[in-house]
Amino acid sequence: MGVLSDSVIRFKKPKRKKARAIAPLTQKPEKKNETLKEHCGLCCMVIPSCQRFNNIHCFLIFFYTLVVSQGMVIGLIDVSLNTFQRHSGLKTIESIVLSSSYDISSCLVVVFIAYYGRKGNILKWITVSSFLVGFGSLLFAFPYFHGENYQLDIEIEVICEEKISDDCKKSFSSYAMYVTFIMLGQTMQGIAGIPLYILTVPFLDDSIDEHSIGTYLGMLEASLTVGYALGYAIAAPLVTNPKRSTSNITVDGGGNNEHWLHTWWIRFVFVTVVAWSTLIAFLCFPRHIKGTGKITTSERQEKHEPFDKKYKDQEFGTSISDLFASIWILLKTPMFVWLALTRASDFLLMIGASEFLPKYIENQFILTPSQATTLSGLVLIPGGAFGQLLGGVIASKLQMYCKGRMSFTMVTSAISLVLVMLTMFVRCEPMPFAGITEDYNGTGQLGNLTAPCNSHCKCSSSFYFAVCGRDDIGYFSPCFAGCNKSKTLDNEKTYFHCSCIDEGIAISDEQGDFVDANAGTCVSNCYKLPMFIVFVFSTIVFACFSVIPNMLTILRTVPDKQRSLAFGLTYMIVRTFGAIPGPIVFNKLVESSCTFRDSGHCGNTGSCWIYNVKKMSYLYLGMCFFCKLSTIFFTSIAFALRKYLLKENSVILTTTANNPEEKPKEKKGKEKKKKGEKKKGKKKKEKKKKEKKADL
Repeated sequence: MGVLSDSVIRFKKPKRKKARAIAPLTQKPEKKNETLKEHCGLCCMVIPSCQRFNNIHCFLIFFYTLVVSQGMVIGLIDVSLNTFQRHSGLKTIESIVLSSSYDISSCLVVVFIAYYGRKGNILKWITVSSFLVGFGSLLFAFPYFHGENYQLDIEIEVICEEKISDDCKKSFSSYAMYVTFIMLGQTMQGIAGIPLYILTVPFLDDSIDEHSIGTYLGMLEASLTVGYALGYAIAAPLVTNPKRSTSNITVDGGGNNEHWLHTWWIRFVFVTVVAWSTLIAFLCFPRHIKGTGKITTSERQEKHEPFDKKYKDQEFGTSISDLFASIWILLKTPMFVWLALTRASDFLLMIGASEFLPKYIENQFILTPSQATTLSGLVLIPGGAFGQLLGGVIASKLQMYCKGRMSFTMVTSAISLVLVMLTMFVRCEPMPFAGITEDYNGTGQLGNLTAPCNSHCKCSSSFYFAVCGRDDIGYFSPCFAGCNKSKTLDNEKTYFHCSCIDEGIAISDEQGDFVDANAGTCVSNCYKLPMFIVFVFSTIVFACFSVIPNMLTILRTVPDKQRSLAFGLTYMIVRTFGAIPGPIVFNKLVESSCTFRDSGHCGNTGSCWIYNVKKMSYLYLGMCFFCKLSTIFFTSIAFALRKYLLKENSVILTTTANNPEEKPKEKKGKEKKKKGEKKKGKKKKEKKKKEKKADL
């Protein structure tokens, strides 16, 4: 009410001509605009009741909500792509290209937004991000409204000596529509993420106390990870595996509401509602949030010592040449480059581990895809959020400076290395599998699913439907087990008269028939899953301890005016060396442990049915070990560079203090000019004296 009452009093006062003549006309509007900028409101309307929310803490509530919503979108689309790949026969490389379109699109514009965005209104950029997050989520939901255009009809009879018919119908227009909308949605999300994770960091650094910024940055990174885990968790019930399905599988729009195509869109629409709920709030916040001015103008205790002093206060314009000049200055700073590579190695570990962890758990501990995805989303991935938050809190509470933060990074990374090595030994022995690890009681050969006991069945290896025999050996399908009859009781399918199963105890069912095999994989007697969860959770926590200290070190290495661009370049390096190659590298390593692949179905080949779990463990965890080792290596180089630069600067200062004559060239030039001026002044005085004597 104070702002409105002041304006009313101003208009009620009598007009004074003298005041008009003395005071310029431009002064009062400027003061009015300044007061309006500092208060909450929509456009020119100031809302008095909202002024109590005009502070950094209320802003952060809406901001973290937006970050969580984008994390949910990323988690949902990752699970959606994996499921779509399984159902549609999408090639692995195509799936990776779709998932990488987020990083590729953001890399194309990150430098420009980081450089020019800092000169504008950062709150407006965040408002645009809020809109793009919701709009991109709607783009992801749109293809699922038209699931009837995509058909994949498969009729499978897996019993021995029965006909196997394979009829594939695909609507490529629907396939193209799905891919197109995924690409558009990923592009929207990639552009929306730049103001959230690039422009906001310097904004928070100017708005929050120097030794508290680590806690708030930790909450920022943790919010994204929590959102990603929530996306995984709410999508997990929809994860199915068509390779373990029998009878008729039809993907159409004929009212089968239980199918995954018809329920994905609800999740994406929910995320849109959450993201757009922050839109009006961001529009109401002023350009400068209350209380930020004092922190911005105060001098920080931590100086930018390793950076070249001649560029410290240099101003750059808005031209393209100034942009490239700023980039070149940062790239010539070796400490900044090595710190950016440290962040890239951390991100390579996080993106690879999170995307392929469900597949690792599924094959190591004989879980269903839904169970493995839920476990990863609710138990293991939040370990990253906890580690990032705790790392930021520790850096803030201990008031670490550059040296302490880098030492903290190396120590915690070393601990995570030890935990990764211990995790390699927490695995289960592979279950016996006919044709892979068992040779059909000596009648067959390893690596060949066909044996004399099932050669008359004419089985196909295109359809994987695992069954467990009463001999506790797994079989690729009932056909490869030689089973002639099947029965379904209480939603459980059982098989009888299996020619390849002649050992084990035969148990009769309710109708008196002796069951030879049951649908599904054999129950594992390994109980190491809880121990694995503890080790992996601890590994992820210690691995993520270094994320926020590394961000703070970059923030304090470069000048204040270069912070946004420095984070933009870091983002680009992280995507180029971490996020984009990460899924490709981890996928190649996991697929190299494949034991048996699909022989071909509907023109698609390459799907892996069975993995060598021991080899997978060594390759997958070995890559995680390499990533953290790279983190220690890059950080140690940055640590040594800082020590060298500080020592070099101290040597220059001491030599200058001890030898006053050895001064910089600029100072020497000034002293020479002063001496020359003094000599000229003396000569003029002598001439004047001579002239006076001559007159006398």
